[in-house]
Amino acid sequence: MGRKPVVHRRLAEDDIDRAIAYYVKEAGPAVATDFVSQLESAVQQISKHPAMGSPRYALELQISGLRQVPLKSFPYLVFYIEHEKFIEVTRVLHGNMDLPSWVEGDI
Repeated sequence: MGRKPVVHRRLAEDDIDRAIAYYVKEAGPAVATDFVSQLESAVQQISKHPAMGSPRYALELQISGLRQVPLKSFPYLVFYIEHEKFIEVTRVLHGNMDLPSWVEGDI
């Protein structure tokens, strides 16, 4: 099975930038680098296996195709939608947020 290209919505890029800035400030550059590495690993896995993510929020929010995967050591979820030719990362949000309200209007 091949990989599908992954694109990030602007909101997802903003989410990632905020998380990196937080980790640099609060925990240091090494932790921020680990966050980026885990995020990249998750995106690579999604690219290879798009159906791996949970459709929980797709059902809850009635957003067709929405899936999410957690990062291994960070409390963040990567939200994405698989399209025919690519995968779209829609948001990267902290798991303690009110996720439905953050995701609902943006998809």
